[in-house]
Amino acid sequence: MRSLVQRVSTAQVVVEGTTIGDIGAGLLIFVCGMPEDTTATAAKMAAKLSKLRIFKDADGRMNRSILDTGGSALVVSQFTLAGDTSRGNRPGFSGAAPPDLGEALYEAVVRELLQLGVPVSTGQFGADMQVALVNDGPVTLWVEVD
Repeated sequence: MRSLVQRVSTAQVVVEGTTIGDIGAGLLIFVCGMPEDTTATAAKMAAKLSKLRIFKDADGRMNRSILDTGGSALVVSQFTLAGDTSRGNRPGFSGAAPPDLGEALYEAVVRELLQLGVPVSTGQFGADMQVALVNDGPVTLWVEVD
């Protein structure tokens, strides 16, 4: 499973002109399930994301997690994280989980984050979404778990 994580001051996702998810300070998390992933993989990803120490402590060091800060997460499905650009100029997406599995894995990450105590807003799986954010830092990380 792959995630692209951005520490944000604010973030929102809009579908068909309507804001369906928004947060203040926290994490914008783009999630991509892979064909071999399971709900156990999703649980592992959620645990990793909830404990990721990328927020500043009193000394200005990245030493606090989203749980430590009381921040929120905006979780957005993004199969394009599995894009393969190694051959030619048009990315291939065969490395992404099929839609039914991808949706189940996405929902599992959301569910697990909620169970861990992270307030979560979401995008809409499979929708054409517009995502707006203010990246804080900027801090952007690629996170993978097996």
